Amino acid sequence: MDHDAIEGLREHHPAWRLLRAGNATLILSFLGWFFVEGNRGATGAAELAGALDEDLFVLNVDPDQPRYPKAAREYLEDWAASELAFLRRFYPAGIDEVHYEVTPAFEKAYAWVESLRARAFVGTESRLHTVVELLRQIVHGSESDPIARLVELRRQRDEIDAEIAAVEAGDVAVLDETGVRDRYQQFAATARELLSDFREVEDNFRSLDRAARERIAAREGGKGELLEDLMDSRSDITVSDQGRSFQAFYDFLLSNSRQDELTELLRAVSRLDAVEADARVRSIHHDWSAAAERAQRTVRQISEQLRRFLDDQVWLENRRVLDLVREVEATALDVRAAPPSLGLDVDDPGIGIVLPFERPLYEVPSSGQVDSFVESQTIDELDAELLFSQTFVDTARLSGNIRAVVPEGALALLADIVELFPIEQGAAEIVGYLALTEDDIEVEMDDGEQTLLDFVDTTGTPRRACLPKVTVRRR
Repeated sequence: MDHDAIEGLREHHPAWRLLRAGNATLILSFLGWFFVEGNRGATGAAELAGALDEDLFVLNVDPDQPRYPKAAREYLEDWAASELAFLRRFYPAGIDEVHYEVTPAFEKAYAWVESLRARAFVGTESRLHTVVELLRQIVHGSESDPIARLVELRRQRDEIDAEIAAVEAGDVAVLDETGVRDRYQQFAATARELLSDFREVEDNFRSLDRAARERIAAREGGKGELLEDLMDSRSDITVSDQGRSFQAFYDFLLSNSRQDELTELLRAVSRLDAVEADARVRSIHHDWSAAAERAQRTVRQISEQLRRFLDDQVWLENRRVLDLVREVEATALDVRAAPPSLGLDVDDPGIGIVLPFERPLYEVPSSGQVDSFVESQTIDELDAELLFSQTFVDTARLSGNIRAVVPEGALALLADIVELFPIEQGAAEIVGYLALTEDDIEVEMDDGEQTLLDFVDTTGTPRRACLPKVTVRRR
């Protein structure tokens, strides 16, 4: 980076501006403790102001000469100002209370300050193994020669066979306490960095959504050109490297088996005596899921903005037609008393003549005999089997299937749930899943992708249903 680029960052980047702020110590210590160390997302203004007020009470030892004289809410509003951008201030959908969350710029500044702290133990072995493994994945993953791929796979197989033979012979190689601490330190740092990266991805997606709204508000020209531009922006998110990498990670998190594996691994690691378990990473995979869902929701807002734009255009066009009709009616009322002399003379080619006898004569309507007496007849016995052959889908059973698979605060694909609990009542059971209205269960559909569900209907015939991508979330 040259001198001008660094000067521009120094003057305009929020992270650098935070490090230069007069109360940077308060900002970094409180927001870092509350949001980063506490693994918290968007928080209501009342809760955040209450926590900051308690922190200020401890710091302001001398009430006559306080170090930080402002009120807690005033500090929050200052930190969320557009010229500072240490906090993001917004209203969540359906909530009338202001919420705050830290920005990626704050997390970068906090990570840099945290890196200045001296560490008693700095692991290097695990990072070396990680670097070598990444190089192997790059080289062998991009190899298109089948012979070379087979050589590498056989080498890996030989290593696994040798390890199996050693274990069978009683020679079990285990990591020592230093190796365990080294790898756990790298895991904890990477896990927290990944959560921070998700917030940065969400901020990038939010910038694209904001740009789309700005183009709609200041549009000039035809509607088709603007729609094409917005569709290109939505498409760029999906096909970009960042979008494809995020979607792959999001699909990985939605796998129920992957979530169970992560939960079991985290539980096993926390029980090791050589590890000082970090409370921030004990349920980090649930925090990943929540952060990924927020980023996915931001992407969906662009699609919703397109639909809202089309609805607004239809409403405006209908309003314009109604205004024209009202204008014509008002003009007609104004000239009713004195019609204008202007007009058109139409020559009538002739007068239509109808002779009286061309009209039909009156005819007396024929009368009919009505007999209200109905003879009693023997009523045939009805087949009551049809009343009991109706298909009833127990939604309580479907909700129980979801609760047995998806933990609270997590997500799962409907296809994974159906794989564990096969469909027994055909298409009616699939519709039952889509129509669930439980308080702790939310079913969402994404028209951008498709899901194929194989099942057997009530007659025993194999069927396949093609649906949008269905995601089930537990609150």
